[in-house]
Amino acid sequence: MSPDVACEAIRSAKILEVRYDAFVRALEVHAVGYSKQNNLVMRAWQLSGGSAGGEQVGWKLLRLDRAEAPSVTDKNSSAPRQGFNRGDPAMVRIICEV
Repeated sequence: MSPDVACEAIRSAKILEVRYDAFVRALEVHAVGYSKQNNLVMRAWQLSGGSAGGEQVGWKLLRLDRAEAPSVTDKNSSAPRQGFNRGDPAMVRIICEV
């Protein structure tokens, strides 16, 4: 998935849906950038969908190269969620954030 799609979800304040680990997930994207391992990632609040770890709702750090079939929906995002801090320490370079 392109970082442009995730950043568009932030700019438009809309929910992003992706297929990730065989689950369709509804996400409020809060930040997009590069991890310490130089992977493109997004910090997101997951609203619904499955998860390999079993947590269906909550904070996620997702790799963009594993996110498939992205779609910026017409549903409004409630970002920023409580607990979000700008300048995510999991990212060495941030491309966009709320």
